[in-house]
Amino acid sequence: MKKRILVPLLAIGILITTASASYKSDFFEIAKQIEIFTTLFKELNMNYVDETNPAELMDTAITAMLADLDPYTNYWNQQEVEQAKIQNFGQYTGIGANVFTQEHKIKLMEIYQGYPADKAGLKPGDEIIQIGDVLLKDFDEDAGELLKGAPNSKVNLKYIRQGKTEQTTLTREAVEIKAVPFYELTSDKIGYIVLSKFNRKASAEVATALKNLKEQGAEKIILDLRGNPGGLLTEAVNVTNIFVPKGEIITTTKSTIEKYNQVYKTQKDPMDTEIPLAVLINGKSASASEIVSGSLQDLDRAVVIGARSFGKGLVQRPKQLSYGTQLKITISRYYTPSGRCIQALDYWNRDQDGKATKTKVEDYNEFSTRNGRKVYDGGGILPDIKLETSEYSAVTNALLKEQIIFNYATQYYYAHPEIKLDNFVFTDKDFGEFKKFLQKADFSYETDTEKQLKELMLTSKKEGYQEAIAKTQQKMLQEIEAAKQQQIDAKKHEIERLLSDEIIKRYHYEEGLYTYYLSHSPEIKKAKEILNDAAAYRNILN
Repeated sequence: MKKRILVPLLAIGILITTASASYKSDFFEIAKQIEIFTTLFKELNMNYVDETNPAELMDTAITAMLADLDPYTNYWNQQEVEQAKIQNFGQYTGIGANVFTQEHKIKLMEIYQGYPADKAGLKPGDEIIQIGDVLLKDFDEDAGELLKGAPNSKVNLKYIRQGKTEQTTLTREAVEIKAVPFYELTSDKIGYIVLSKFNRKASAEVATALKNLKEQGAEKIILDLRGNPGGLLTEAVNVTNIFVPKGEIITTTKSTIEKYNQVYKTQKDPMDTEIPLAVLINGKSASASEIVSGSLQDLDRAVVIGARSFGKGLVQRPKQLSYGTQLKITISRYYTPSGRCIQALDYWNRDQDGKATKTKVEDYNEFSTRNGRKVYDGGGILPDIKLETSEYSAVTNALLKEQIIFNYATQYYYAHPEIKLDNFVFTDKDFGEFKKFLQKADFSYETDTEKQLKELMLTSKKEGYQEAIAKTQQKMLQEIEAAKQQQIDAKKHEIERLLSDEIIKRYHYEEGLYTYYLSHSPEIKKAKEILNDAAAYRNILN
């Protein structure tokens, strides 16, 4: 006899939460749709020919519903809620590693120095296949949860390294996720601060770093937000407050729901409103990073250097649901002090294929900074000084996505026993070896041009022109493929930098990479050049 399934309150909770603004204007339509859904779900689970899994069906329904909105409106199960708390509060009990969960195995992507995974001898690239008595090939749930446990508890691990199966015993302990993993004073009295995330400790850690650097003699500051994906909006305001006076508008949020229309001002006395400041950003600097860099740019408080930022101008807020779950929902858009919304993708006016459309450059709106400089909306934060070295091309992004750069760094590490941080150079010979590795890895990626060409062929087939243009299409695809191969060499400077970064972390961890940046990063070199030239610094801001 088929088991009767009660309709989870979760579905009703989500529908009510996401539709709270509409309740006032169309209560009947919402109530009607909830009733239809609950009766459908009940009948499906009670009468379907095979045994159903209500939780999986509900996850599918929720995922499909939220896919029509934006990628930041997400349903979180209990495990994901806990993970979000870790990111926000900055401390958890675990192994001290960044992991990538694949089907039936866990791949270690980065090991944090001095934490359990490091002490147990684990390395990036190791693939965990057994945790305690659990073989991951037989485990269908989130294997990452098996790595968590009480402080000082031990767990035996089996893993594959370079084709060989090895084992170790790991002792779990408290792991602190630092918002500021590195800061240092350079020889020319410039303080360098890396802010990697906006958790609840972000502004406090930046303030501590600035205080210590000034005590050491810092007269100028570089704030590195490259690769920072964002986090808490309030901490973005607090970080900016360190450098700008109390009472300044840093960001404004606007929504169709009146209570979410808010103005965020600095609440505290600043630490230093005069010290020359350069902010580094790139295409992976998003959300809270864009609030900080955008507001400092609008207020003419800092010179922004690097590449155009990601372009996320949307604000999310978690809403509590039943059974410890949450809905992280987009509630508003945020605007910089000049009035810019830097959201790059439009999820509400999609193209014919249902994809979000990107704001065209010609559609950007012009705004003015406090000193009258021109700035624009619609496409992230455009730096005051653009550097090609900060940008990632399509081929580079594809290499990152397919973990080709990561995997080559793993091979390099085991082929070279040691590298010295002060004189490491990724040579032309090394790049040649990388290209050989690329061929063996059978690396390929599809360009937007190829996608559009294939769509054209589908259309031509429907209209009866397929044979007429088949040869032309084949020739174009061959020419595109040849051009793609040339891109590896054309974008050599981008690829070499990422390879160098990944290789250095294998030997000298995260701290070693930032130390290397101080003498090798083009963005830091440019920032130093501007900060050391008072006239150039003033000219940019004025």
